[in-house]
Amino acid sequence: MSSNLKIMINFWGVLIILIFCPLLGAIPLISWISYALSGKLLRNVGTGNISVSAAFIHGGKLAGILSVVSEALKGITVVTIAHYFFPSQSVWEIMALIGLVMGRYATTKGAGITNVSWGLLIHDPWIVSLVTIIAAMGFLITRSQETIKFGVLVIFPLLVGIIHSQDLPRIVASFFLSALIYWIYSQIPDDLNLLVGEVSPQSPEIDDRIITLEEELDSEVVGAKSATLSQIKRWGYSVPKGWVLAPADDPTQLIEFLQPSPLSPFVVRSSAIGEDSQQASAAGQYETILNVTSKEELRQAIAKVKASYNHPSAVEYRRHRSAKEAAMGVLIQQQVQSVFSGVAFSRDPISQQGEAVVIEAVSGSPTQIVSGKVTPEQYQVVIAGDDKLSCLQFDGTGKIPQALIKQVAYLARRLERRYLGIPQDIEWSYDGQNLWVLQSRPITTLLPIWTRKIAAEVIPGVIHPLTWSINSPLTCGVWGEIFTIVLGERAQGLDFAKTATLHYSRAYFNASLLGEIFLSMGLPPESLDFLTRGASMSKPPLDSTLANLPGLTRLLKREIDLEKDFKWDYRQVFIPALTELSNVVITELSLDQLLTRLDLILDLLRQGTYYSILAPLSAAIRQSLFGIKAEKIDNSVTPEVASLRAMSLLAADAKQILDDDHIDYNCEPEKIFEQLATTTAGERILFEFDELIQDYGYLSEVGTDISVPTWRENPQPVRQLFVQLIKADQIPDLDDSRSQQQNLVQRRVDLKGRVTEVYSRLLAELRWTFLALEEIWLQSRVLLQPGDIFFLELDEIRHLVIHPDVAVKNHLLELIVQRRSQFLQDSQILQIPPVVYGYNPPQPITPVINPADNILLGIPASLGQIQGRVKILRTLQAVHDIDKNTILVVPYTDSGWVPVLVQAGGLIAEAGGKLSHGAIIAREYGIPAVMDVQNATYLLQDGQEVRIDGYKGTVEIL
Repeated sequence: MSSNLKIMINFWGVLIILIFCPLLGAIPLISWISYALSGKLLRNVGTGNISVSAAFIHGGKLAGILSVVSEALKGITVVTIAHYFFPSQSVWEIMALIGLVMGRYATTKGAGITNVSWGLLIHDPWIVSLVTIIAAMGFLITRSQETIKFGVLVIFPLLVGIIHSQDLPRIVASFFLSALIYWIYSQIPDDLNLLVGEVSPQSPEIDDRIITLEEELDSEVVGAKSATLSQIKRWGYSVPKGWVLAPADDPTQLIEFLQPSPLSPFVVRSSAIGEDSQQASAAGQYETILNVTSKEELRQAIAKVKASYNHPSAVEYRRHRSAKEAAMGVLIQQQVQSVFSGVAFSRDPISQQGEAVVIEAVSGSPTQIVSGKVTPEQYQVVIAGDDKLSCLQFDGTGKIPQALIKQVAYLARRLERRYLGIPQDIEWSYDGQNLWVLQSRPITTLLPIWTRKIAAEVIPGVIHPLTWSINSPLTCGVWGEIFTIVLGERAQGLDFAKTATLHYSRAYFNASLLGEIFLSMGLPPESLDFLTRGASMSKPPLDSTLANLPGLTRLLKREIDLEKDFKWDYRQVFIPALTELSNVVITELSLDQLLTRLDLILDLLRQGTYYSILAPLSAAIRQSLFGIKAEKIDNSVTPEVASLRAMSLLAADAKQILDDDHIDYNCEPEKIFEQLATTTAGERILFEFDELIQDYGYLSEVGTDISVPTWRENPQPVRQLFVQLIKADQIPDLDDSRSQQQNLVQRRVDLKGRVTEVYSRLLAELRWTFLALEEIWLQSRVLLQPGDIFFLELDEIRHLVIHPDVAVKNHLLELIVQRRSQFLQDSQILQIPPVVYGYNPPQPITPVINPADNILLGIPASLGQIQGRVKILRTLQAVHDIDKNTILVVPYTDSGWVPVLVQAGGLIAEAGGKLSHGAIIAREYGIPAVMDVQNATYLLQDGQEVRIDGYKGTVEIL
C-alpha cells in the first residue's frame, strides 16, 4: 500500500470516527421500535430517557429484545469500522465507542451500556470475560446492582492498564470511556427505579397538566418571554417562580392551583408568540398586571392580558413590522417585593459600539421606568474581561448602591454571552437579598451585529466605492453559493448580499446573519472565525448537524475535488485568459472595447473568487485536523513569499558585487542601484531585478483593493526592500522534510498560493483597465482629476460608457465630490470599532483603557520573544528609522507591507491570524509576531518599550 493511500485511508477513518459514530449513536432506534410496537413515545413516559430498560418497561418484552439487538449492532458496527481503518491501533476502536456514546447521550439521554458492552466484546473479548466474571462474583457477595454498575467502570480500565500496559493511548481512552459513562449515570435517572407503567408528570398524555418555568419551553408554543425565562432559570440565574398558559390553554386548573394573597401577590404578564424576538420586541404593546391578590383578580388579569393582543395599537405594531398574526400566551409569576429595580442594556443603544452597559434604576418596581412615570437614575458601566469580568469605568450617581449597579452590569454581559453575543435588554429587580431576572430580550435596534474580524484581513483599510461595488457582490455571491451547497432549498429567502457592508468606509461582516446561517448548516455560529483564525468553537446542536449531513457531504466532496477542479480551470481558463489579457495594449482600446475587457475579467474573477474563499478554508481545516503547526508550513508558493525569496537570492548576489566599506545602506535606494550599474555583473543584477518587478508587478500594498497602485506602477517600495535585503544578508531556510500529514496540508497551502497568484493578477488587470478608461475620460474632461474613477461604482461606469450625456456626467461629478469628501473624513478616523451594532452607527467613540492592564492579548502568529521600542504605522509609508530593535504596530498587514516588515524585530497587528500575510512573512524571517491585538495602535505609543511573546500571544508593556 502506498504511503499516500494509507494517509487518505487514515484521514477518512478519523472523519468517520469523529462524525459518523456520534451520528449513529444519535439515531433513536429504541424510540422508533417502542413506538412501532406499543404506540408510546419513550421521551414522554417514565424518566423520559430513551434506553433499553425504558423499552422493556414501557414498550414490552419484544420491544426490549429488539432494542438490545439494535444497540448491540451499533456497538459492533463502530468497532468493526475502526478496526478496518486502524487495524494496528486499538485505541481508535475505543474512540469510536466514545463517539457513539456521546451521540447517544446528546439526543436520547441514554448511557449506551448495551452499545459499549457488545462493542468491547468484539474489541477485546478476553477483558470483557474477566470483567463479567468479577462483576458476577461481586453481585453474589454485595447483592447491590448500584455497586456493581459503578464497580465495572473502575475494573474495566484497570484491567486494560494491567494487560496492555505498553499501550498508553488505549489505557487513557479506556479511563475516559469509563469516566464518560460515570458522568452520564450521574446526569440521568434510571427507568428501572420506576414502577411499570408509571408516567412522569411531564408527559403530554396528561392534557390538563400545569406548565412551569422549571421546564424546557418552546417559544413557538408559549412565547419567547416564558421560554427565555425558563432557559435563564435552568442556567442557574434567579428567576421568580412562574407558571405558563399557552394560547389555547384553559386557565381554570391553574387558577384553582395558585393561591394569590396580599402577602403573596402575583404578576400576570404577556408572553405572545413573536414577542421579545430578534425581529420585534413588542415592548409596551401588551398588558402587565401587578399586585394580583385573589383568584378573581387572577382570572380577570389573565383575560385582560389575552385581550391586549388585539388592542388596536398592538395590531398596528405587528402590521407595521410585517409580523405574522399568532396568539397570546400568559406568564404568571410570584411578584418580587422590589427594593431597587430597573432595566439594563448590555450594549449602549445610542453609541452602538464599545463595552459600556447602560443601566436605568429606581427605588421600587421596574414598571415605573417602562411606563415613563418616573425619571430613573442613569448609570454607565464599562466592562472588561472574558471569563472574569471587571469594571473599567463607572459613570452615574444616585441612591442605588454602586456595588449593586456593577452586579447588574455583570449580569447583563453574562446573559449577552449566553445568547451568542446578541445585545440584551434586561429587566431586573433586587429585593434586598437576591438579584432577580424578570425579563431578557434582544435589543432589536442593535441588530444585526457587524464585525471587523476577518473583514479587516480580507479587504483592509479605507475602501473606495468602486472597489466595494466589485468586491462585495463577488464575495457575498460566492459565500451564498457555498451556503446553498449545504442548505439546498432552505437557502431560498436568505439575502446573501447582506453578509457584508461598509461602516466608516471600512468592511464589516454581518456576524448575526453568518451565525444564523452556520447554525442552519449544523455548524457553530463562530465557524468562520474558527476556520480562518483558530478561535475557540462551541458545540452545534447535534440534530441540526444530522439534518445537514447530506449538504455537508456535498461540501466535503467539493473540498476533496478542489485541487483537481482548480488544475483544470487553471489550464483551460485562467492561463489562456491571462495570456490574452497581457498581450493586449490597453491604451489602444476604445471605451466599448475596455468595457468588454472589464466584463471578461469580472467573469474570471467570479470563477476565481470561489477558489480564493474555499482554498484558504480547506487549508485551515486540514491544518486544524492534523494538528500541523504554522511554523511547519511552507508558504513559498504564495506570491509575496515567492517574490521575497527570489529577491533575497538576488540580494545575496548583489552583496557579493558591492563594496561594503564604501556603501551606505541607509542612503536612498537609487545610490545602491547606481553603484550596481557601474559593473557588468551589477547590470545583470539590475536586469534580473527589473524582470522580477515585471513578474510580480501585480502585487500591491492591499492585494484585494484595486484602488491601490501595484508594484509595476510604483516600484519604489520594492527597490527599498531590495536594499534592505542586501543589508540584512539573510536568506530564509527551506525545510523540505515533511511528514505524510504535513504533505496533505502542504498541498492545500500550495493550492492557496496558486489561487492567490491568479486572483491577484486578475485584479491587477482589472485596475489597469479602469486606469485606461479613466485616462480617456480625463482627456475628454468627463473626469477632472486622477483617481476620480475609484469614487464611482461599477454600474455607474457602465452607464457612463453606454449613455455619455451631459446630465449623467454632471450628476456623477457631484457624486464624486461628495464621496471623496466622505472618504477623506473616514480616512481621518484612526480608531475603528471592531464591532458595530445595528445600522448607521454614529462616529466611533474613544475606547476605555485599563491603566492597570500592562498585558495585551492576541493570537501567537510567529514564534520567538523580543523586547524593543514601539513604532506605530497606521498606513504604509516610507520610514527609515526601523531596525531590529523596532516593534512595528500596525492595523493590518498585506503583501505590500513586506518591505517594512522585514526590517523590524517584531510585529504587533490589530487584525489578522496565523494565516495572514504579516504572520507568514514574520515566520519566513523569524520575526516574533502577535496578531489580533485589539486597539493596539491606540493603546501603544511611539517609543514605548514592550516585550512580545510569539509563543503565548502576549504583549507586555514595560
